[in-house]
Amino acid sequence: MMNNKRIRLHLFVKGELDLPGVPYRQIFREVARRNHVFGWVRLLPDGNIEAVLEGDERDVDAVLRWAYAGPQGTKVREVEIIREEYKGEFDDFKIL
Repeated sequence: MMNNKRIRLHLFVKGELDLPGVPYRQIFREVARRNHVFGWVRLLPDGNIEAVLEGDERDVDAVLRWAYAGPQGTKVREVEIIREEYKGEFDDFKIL
């Protein structure tokens, strides 16, 4: 079995995300949990999304691919990715 590297990404997702009837953060949390990724997501005052993801590289990459697409009805313009040192500090994925 291949040993997968654990990584941590700090994301800023920019676009038309906080729309009526589109539970972006809830769906983000579901996608993260389904992929065994830990961390958090929150809505910023400007309507953009900030998130921290930790987990196996392939699992974090799956969530990242989803973040680029977003849920139906949203328009993602940019995903800023900051790679950080893996800390293993989370045991769940939360909405802040």
